[in-house]
Amino acid sequence: MRYIRLMKIQSQPFKHIVAACVLAVGFSIPALDFAAADEARVDELLLELQTADEQTAVSLADQIMTEWSKSGSPAMDLLLQRGADAIAAGEPAKAVEHFTALIDHAPDFAEGYNGRATAYYLTDEIGPALEDLRVALTLNPRHFGALKGFAIMLEELGRPDEALGVYRQVLAIHPQDADVAGAVDRLVKSLEGQTL
Repeated sequence: MRYIRLMKIQSQPFKHIVAACVLAVGFSIPALDFAAADEARVDELLLELQTADEQTAVSLADQIMTEWSKSGSPAMDLLLQRGADAIAAGEPAKAVEHFTALIDHAPDFAEGYNGRATAYYLTDEIGPALEDLRVALTLNPRHFGALKGFAIMLEELGRPDEALGVYRQVLAIHPQDADVAGAVDRLVKSLEGQTL
């Protein structure tokens, strides 16, 4: 099967900055709690996120990501952390191995797919990255970090209309995400310029 290769629209340094941002959003784990995500708590936090000011929104987003990072198993949380650490150390291929082991043992844990998507993205394996994001979003449709990663990839693949739609989905969940708001403004101006 031939995978869609990443279009070299952006420079490598930009790619690493994007991956670091996605990683920061996706792996805000101040301390491993070893309890599965409390969905009622996530619902409360997502509701608060809708009306929060920008500073509070950052804290709320971190709390949500922390909840989503709880697998319910110390061993799975360790694999998640090892994958995140490998990405932070600039070893995405090693991260793929950790996230794959996590997915093998916890196939219903969205964060494993989200992490592996980031690692695949960093190794220019866009087809597998997109597939992992699809699974992550099937398991957790409100995962604004995975949606953001998906929109970034769509934009890099030269699909600005679709990217704009996904960025807007992120803003519907996380209205204070300044990076996404900026991307929406940029794409709207770009697409309006194409229609003139």
